[in-house]
Amino acid sequence: MGLDWLESFLGEIGGIIWGPYMLIPLLLGTGLILTVRLGGVQIFRLGAALRLGLLKRKDDDAEGDISQFQALTTALAATVGTGNIVGVATAIGVGGPGALFWMWVTAILGMASKYSEAFLAVRFRTTDEVGEKNGGPQYYLERAIPGTFGKFLALSFAIFAVCACFGIGNMTQGNSIASNLDNSFAIPHWITGAILAALTLVVLVGGIKSIGKVTAGLVPVMIVFYVLGALYILLVNITAVPAAFAEVFREAFTGTSAVGGFLGSTIMLAVRYGVARGIFSNESGMGSAAIAAASAQTTHPVRQGLVSMTQTFIDTIIVVSCTGLVIITTGVWKEIDPATGQQISASIMTGQAFSHGLPGQWGHWIVTVGLVMFAYSTILGWAYYGERNVERLFGHRAVMPFRVLFSLVVYFGCTVQLGVVWNFSDVMNGLMAIPNLIGLLILSGLIARETKHYLKHDPKLEANRAQIEAFMKGEPGWAEWQASERVR
Repeated sequence: MGLDWLESFLGEIGGIIWGPYMLIPLLLGTGLILTVRLGGVQIFRLGAALRLGLLKRKDDDAEGDISQFQALTTALAATVGTGNIVGVATAIGVGGPGALFWMWVTAILGMASKYSEAFLAVRFRTTDEVGEKNGGPQYYLERAIPGTFGKFLALSFAIFAVCACFGIGNMTQGNSIASNLDNSFAIPHWITGAILAALTLVVLVGGIKSIGKVTAGLVPVMIVFYVLGALYILLVNITAVPAAFAEVFREAFTGTSAVGGFLGSTIMLAVRYGVARGIFSNESGMGSAAIAAASAQTTHPVRQGLVSMTQTFIDTIIVVSCTGLVIITTGVWKEIDPATGQQISASIMTGQAFSHGLPGQWGHWIVTVGLVMFAYSTILGWAYYGERNVERLFGHRAVMPFRVLFSLVVYFGCTVQLGVVWNFSDVMNGLMAIPNLIGLLILSGLIARETKHYLKHDPKLEANRAQIEAFMKGEPGWAEWQASERVR
């Protein structure tokens, strides 16, 4: 009874936080304001950002711990997870196909938020006692916003981020892995938990450089593997794709009635679940990915901000779209579970869609293997986010105990039921985002001013370090940033 009450209570709190009067307008409004102030940077600089992040991959002779590409894949590791498989299915199952449209809107506006928080993370990053770069909302909110209010925002973010990392980035992911391996290969949960906990600890002991190497190898493979499977299904069902797009756009503004009338979907549900699951998937505005960006070897904050913003594009515009369109074109979102007489569970909806679209057992294997890789990479990414915030709160001495505890909790997550944890994760994600979004609004003028100056001189992101130093000389904050970068 106690856990049922807690689950219900957290669900109600999550509904308020993610409702029409708090996070939805704050997220969309912040993204819109930043988009306008930055001149649509996520649209007009996307090509240059993709070239820098995916092709060039690093800035030569730059301070930092990992390459820009590794920082990008670490952030992608944390975001491309169960949200891209189960989260999309949940959004469409409850909010109808129109929820996918609101996930796209959230992503486009969120790219400006993701750029801004990554820019600030590098702009105000510090060097810790072991020589590693530290940055993110837990630092830039305090360093960029003077006085007690900035410190309050920074500490609030750090506390909520540590709590969130054990939910969204640990137990929920481990449980998804264990459940899928049990269903597919009859591997007991405790065996999965033990192996996963050991692997996690081995990687975490090596710190961000170890995490960066693992994610740089794992993330591109897992995304390509999953997307190719989805594209095959869409090509086979190519005649249904135009109708699917039409359904997405139409029902984003008209709402839809779910199958059999057992779960009425309205426009508000489409918006709420589209925005909430969009943020769950790409984390734009939450401030988490900025923590990985702060470690990047980059010659200017603008450059890493632009690379980091491509993470939202890849996560939502590419991976989430593939999942959503496969679910819609195969018609699985309308299927009824004969055992319950209700809509099939979101946890199996994507797997069912891939099974319908691919021959034999291929669809089942792709979703199972994809979810395992997605979820494990999310564990690694969020472990880093958690330890950076633990260090902010308790100092470097707390990092190793945190890594051990985090790995042990992975085992726990694999072996228990997690209804309460899912609702807890929603609440913590929302509470993380609030101080960060307030900070982005306060600092939007600084972000816009310094961004426009840099892009005026280097619109294609091709300038080398000497050229950047030449056109940045004398600009407010530049000398201080250079000085802090070279402190060891």
